Amino acid sequence: MAMYLSQENHVFTYNCPSDGISAEYSVPTNGSSSPVEYSSSSSSEGECFKEKDHSDAMLKFISQMLMEEEDLGSKPCMLHDCLALQATEKSLFDVLNTNNDDETTLDSSSYSRVKKNRYREDTDCSSRDDLRSNKQLADDKFSDESVTLEMYDKVLLCSVLELEEVESKDKKPSMRQSSRGNKKKGIPAKEAVDHRTLLTQCAQAVASNETRTATELLSQIKRHSSPHGDGTERLAHYFAGALEARLAGTGGTFYSRGISAAEILKAYKTYITACPFRKMSNLYANKTIKKLADGATTLHIIDFGILYGFQWPCLIHALSERPDGPPKLRITGIDFPQPGLRPAARVGDTGRRLAKYCERFRVPFEYNAIAQKWDTIKLEDLKIERNELLVVNSLYRLHNVPDETVMVNSPRDTVLELIKKVNPDLFIHGVVNGTYNTPFFTTRFREALYQYSSLFDMFDATVPREDQNRMRFEEEVLGKDVMNIIACEGTERVDRPETYKQWGVRSVRAGFEQVPLDRDILKYVRSKVKKNYHKDFSVDEDGKWMLQGWKGRVVHAISYWKPSHN
Repeated sequence: MAMYLSQENHVFTYNCPSDGISAEYSVPTNGSSSPVEYSSSSSSEGECFKEKDHSDAMLKFISQMLMEEEDLGSKPCMLHDCLALQATEKSLFDVLNTNNDDETTLDSSSYSRVKKNRYREDTDCSSRDDLRSNKQLADDKFSDESVTLEMYDKVLLCSVLELEEVESKDKKPSMRQSSRGNKKKGIPAKEAVDHRTLLTQCAQAVASNETRTATELLSQIKRHSSPHGDGTERLAHYFAGALEARLAGTGGTFYSRGISAAEILKAYKTYITACPFRKMSNLYANKTIKKLADGATTLHIIDFGILYGFQWPCLIHALSERPDGPPKLRITGIDFPQPGLRPAARVGDTGRRLAKYCERFRVPFEYNAIAQKWDTIKLEDLKIERNELLVVNSLYRLHNVPDETVMVNSPRDTVLELIKKVNPDLFIHGVVNGTYNTPFFTTRFREALYQYSSLFDMFDATVPREDQNRMRFEEEVLGKDVMNIIACEGTERVDRPETYKQWGVRSVRAGFEQVPLDRDILKYVRSKVKKNYHKDFSVDEDGKWMLQGWKGRVVHAISYWKPSHN
């Protein structure tokens, strides 16, 4: 399949071979020079603040997708779809290789498999049924609707000042704040319940295979939890559901029960508006890339975990304003394959969206889509060219790649070794800071409970409880993460985070050395968070990592690396 769009001074070509997708868009440019060396210093703090800020482009990009792409309402969430296939494939592999000693699994599932044998048959059958039904899925052809310049101006180019004014007008007090002093007389007070203690006791009963005790505790927790209550009640609701699924052995099918991509995008938009973690990570990474690319004629970004490509509109906009003209932008978008006959189709759709955006801002663009297990990617698949500035980017997705607790030959290390071979000018790595990847269930449960307490509390302080998109995000994102962490074992558990310090050790072992953070950009991010977000959000620094957290708990971390040639 090929798509051609010609205009007066440029040509856009799009080719879709059976094994992948590539796109190229070219316009006349006056760029010059060659790749530049990275430097952590900058001319002045003031210059960084005077520079135009396009960090809000991600929100507008999501709005554009929802306005233009009507078929998003019939498509499942891209992330959940690929993780469902990943978990299903691995589950089937486990079934077929139960007695095979070639692959060693170092997980607590090996201890619980015998006890759960009576549930295993049903789980295996449902996994095979899911796999057969997934094979029948194929993505519909991307709707190539023409978009007027007026729509782009309205949706994509509104100024930051206008956006901040709208956000400040739309800000509502949280239910926690607004409910003070408004208690109605005659309504009995809620019974005081220690949800965390009950949940921990229930997890211990589940781990000990004390089914009767666990069932009684679950019944008690359910009476005092709700997806519509306060943050603690919602936390208890989803953790209780995960414990119940673990008891029944049905945790492996949770990703297959999803809502549409359009609904997820609306919920995600609420999340990034209320919480700075993703938006500030993108801002920090993109400002660094833009400074690094000054003077470069070609910028090649290899993005592990591109999904919908939300990170790149603000960089594209910023590159278009470069005084000597934008460089040619090459993006290699990598993600896990989707179910169906066209595993790379959704990653290709991301390229089409970014191509439209580049066309709008007249940035020469080329896109290469790769949809396969990341540890199977070869260096030649990345199509690296000479004399291009090369940046590898991976924000908050490498925890979905299995580690040595799943397989002796860690796919996670294999991906880092590939990035080392790429020899990038800069490797930007963002991680979910988590301590709940231990094979011991009760320890993992306790650590996950602490982590997700912060996230549910964060939502309770920043978004009204009755907000439908908040509830949808909690159910479809946080709730499914909790389900995977608590109810799944072995290769079905695809959510396996590490702390940023553990990632640092792993990266050094793979042959990387850390690059200092850019002080000016760090100060700018701090000022943005302090000015525009809740006072309990924090931006800190530790050992060349930028840390983002809530009430002192580190949630996300980002750092820069380059290959060590010693």
